[in-house]
Amino acid sequence: MLDDRKLAVLRAIVEDYVSTNEPVGSKALAERHNLKVSPATVRNDMAALEEEGYITQPHTSAGRVPTDKGYRLFVDRLSQVKPLSGAERRAIETFLAGAVDLDDVVTRTVRLLAQLTRQVAVVQYPTLTRSTVRHVELVPLNDRRVMLVLITNTGRVEQRVIELPEAVEDDRIAHLRAVLNACLDGCGLSNVPELVADLPGRLPHEDRPVVATILSVLLETLVERHDEKIVFAGAANLAGADFATGLRDVLEALEEQVVLMRLLGETSADTPSALTVRIGSENPYLRGTSIVATGYGSGDNQLARLGVLGPTRMDYPVTMGAVRAVARYVSQILAAS
Repeated sequence: MLDDRKLAVLRAIVEDYVSTNEPVGSKALAERHNLKVSPATVRNDMAALEEEGYITQPHTSAGRVPTDKGYRLFVDRLSQVKPLSGAERRAIETFLAGAVDLDDVVTRTVRLLAQLTRQVAVVQYPTLTRSTVRHVELVPLNDRRVMLVLITNTGRVEQRVIELPEAVEDDRIAHLRAVLNACLDGCGLSNVPELVADLPGRLPHEDRPVVATILSVLLETLVERHDEKIVFAGAANLAGADFATGLRDVLEALEEQVVLMRLLGETSADTPSALTVRIGSENPYLRGTSIVATGYGSGDNQLARLGVLGPTRMDYPVTMGAVRAVARYVSQILAAS
């Protein structure tokens, strides 16, 4: 373990390097920070930090820069993340509160995170498998076509047009709607197949072909992999970033939903609701980047994850504070909806 003085030196190096993108020398460090020790002592501490792998010298004549190990210790020993200002909190609340549906919430969230952190923001859609049924609507379009509308507790709306095997009157559709809601209201989506398995057999013979067709489309809707849908924003923020892996690799990863899912999945390995930071080599799928992510959801039910991706030279206190705050506001909106 490093003593408090060396930790203060490491913290100063990280802050200066993140701010200037220039290797940090002992003289500048002693001048800019109130370390209460001589430049010679700072040099000795920097030599010890380098020997232990927390900082490195990129060029012979240059100062020092943090390594992944150095950033890791900096993040682990943060006394607090940087809170958002009152104006920022009010702006977030107003911006997100204006969303009209779940798609709008996700779109606004990803744009907001990218603006607040100046990194790439990534938001995973709430997974249907963790959601519950709030309402099932059957809307007659004509005597042989209905629109199935599935509404979940997270605000997600799934719509499908169904071709019926025979002409069906509106009052029969209304009866089937009532039966479906009585059977499914409040149940987890993962439990729907089991709950509806014997439903056709409990209905009058003349209704069975129609309800079987409707249930077939409903179950198809549930097995689609909506939990793998991810949106991102802020790719332009990468223009001035320095990545050990190269910008091309990062941009290609952003286009690959599977890679983004794995990156977010890695951050949820411990506690889904916790704020998680993965730095550099800790990201097996995209080394040279850092990811700050957390879960969001309705109440205690964590539905999905959101976060930001950027270079390891990241302002971690600001980024962590923004990700945590935005996730909290999104969760409040989903709970209220």
